[in-house]
Amino acid sequence: MPELPEVQTVVNDLIDLGLCGRTIVKAKVHWPRCISGSEAESFCKSVQARRICKVSRRAKFIVLQMDCEQWLVIHLRMTGRFILKKTQKKISKHIHAEFFLDDQRRLQYHDTRKFGRFYLVKNPDEFFREYGPEPLEKGFTVDALVQIVNHRRRQLKPLLLDQKVIAGLGNIYVDEALWKAKLHPVQRAENLTLSQIRTLHRAIRAVLKKAIQNNGTTLGKGENNFSSATGGRGRNANHLNVFRRTGHQCLRCRCCIIKIIVAQRSTHICPSCQRLGQLS
Repeated sequence: MPELPEVQTVVNDLIDLGLCGRTIVKAKVHWPRCISGSEAESFCKSVQARRICKVSRRAKFIVLQMDCEQWLVIHLRMTGRFILKKTQKKISKHIHAEFFLDDQRRLQYHDTRKFGRFYLVKNPDEFFREYGPEPLEKGFTVDALVQIVNHRRRQLKPLLLDQKVIAGLGNIYVDEALWKAKLHPVQRAENLTLSQIRTLHRAIRAVLKKAIQNNGTTLGKGENNFSSATGGRGRNANHLNVFRRTGHQCLRCRCCIIKIIVAQRSTHICPSCQRLGQLS
């Protein structure tokens, strides 16, 4: 599933490709179940003749603000991606929604596994009411993270994966941040020292920024693996320190990376650098 850096990469591409300011002349939905909360026909009528004023991201969602005080919110889920190109007659069977733009291009939604969803929203603040803070925004300070970890009696990894706690983090970047901070994923959040919280705060922001600079993480060569709106593949897989490096040497201490299961999720750690209960 695309995480914060991958979704931000798609948003950046859509902005660079000039989606902002374009008007949706008409829309077609080829697989109605990708539309949540309304019928496909009603959805198409609602977005028709609407100008896209802004393209942004919240958590793992793409957000298109339109000129009718409505927001189109999209979750890519496992295999969703956007293609923005000139109109063509023949389309892939995996194109489930199309938005015909006023410059003769189509914004096509491609999803082989059909898990992605579109939401037409009138109040985005209400839609995202239960989501936690954005880890790259100014408001996500060390003090904010102190409040998060000190008031929750949970293991670190499931806590960081909880979108109600911090928005946008997923399996890849939680593993990477915990490795960078030298913290074990099952360590209790309420037992972290202030020094460890500071280190974790820096680690979360650093791994996310690096991944965005590398246009996200693509973990394979198949069609189902992440690609951006330009068709580009994320380069961050070459810069991962621990995720999916089971059996390889830790780049910091040369110990062998292992895989364990935490909260039913595959988790990659260095058993030497990330000893349970150690002080950073």
